[in-house]
Amino acid sequence: MDSFSTLLRTATHEHHEEANTSSFMTDLLGGRLGVDAFARYTEQLWFVYEALESGAARLTSDPVAGPFIRPELMRLASLERDLDHLRGPGWRASLSALPSTLAYADRVRECAETWPAGYVAHHYTRYLGDLAGGQVVRDKAERTWGFAKKGDGVRFYVFEEITNPAAFKREYRGLLDGIRADELEKQRVVAECKRAFVLNTAVFQALAEEFPLSA
Repeated sequence: MDSFSTLLRTATHEHHEEANTSSFMTDLLGGRLGVDAFARYTEQLWFVYEALESGAARLTSDPVAGPFIRPELMRLASLERDLDHLRGPGWRASLSALPSTLAYADRVRECAETWPAGYVAHHYTRYLGDLAGGQVVRDKAERTWGFAKKGDGVRFYVFEEITNPAAFKREYRGLLDGIRADELEKQRVVAECKRAFVLNTAVFQALAEEFPLSA
C-alpha cells in the first residue's frame, strides 16, 4: 500500500501540472512579461503567506498540524523584503489582492482556524512546492531581471536555514506519512490539496488576464 505522502503526490499530479503550465507562469518564466508582472505575483503571494503564517503560532501545539509548523519554512519576512525591493518602501499602501487571491487566502485562514488537517494540506502544497519548483522561478527571475543571486527580489525562494533540501523533504514526507488522521480524514486532506491547487491556478488565470501578451 502506498504511503500517504505518495498518495498525495499522485492524487494531485494533474492539478500540480495544470498550475505549473499556466499561461501566466509560462510567459513569466519565458521572459515574455516584465518585472511588473513578477512584482504583482509577489504581492499575491504575500496575502496567501500572511494567511498561512499568521495562523501558525496557535497551531504549534496541535497534534495534527503542530509537527509541520517549522520556523525555517516561514516566508513572510522574505516576501516583505522582496516587496521593499520590487515596489519600494511604501509598498503596503498600494498592496491589493485579486479576488481569486482573497478566495485562496480566506480558505487557508478558514482551515487554520477550524480544521488543522486541512491547514496541513495547504502547508504541504505551498512549502514543498516552494522548496522544489521555486528554485526554477528564482533562477529565471535572476537571469531575466538581473536580481542579485539569492538577493533582494527573490529572497522568498531562498531557504537559508534549510541546508539540505532533499533531506528536509524526506523528513517532511515522513511527517505526512505519520499524520494523526484516519482514512476518511486522509481522503479529505487529499481533496483539500486538490482544492489548494485549483485556488492557486485561479490566481494565475487572473494574473494572465491582467498581463495579457500583446498579440
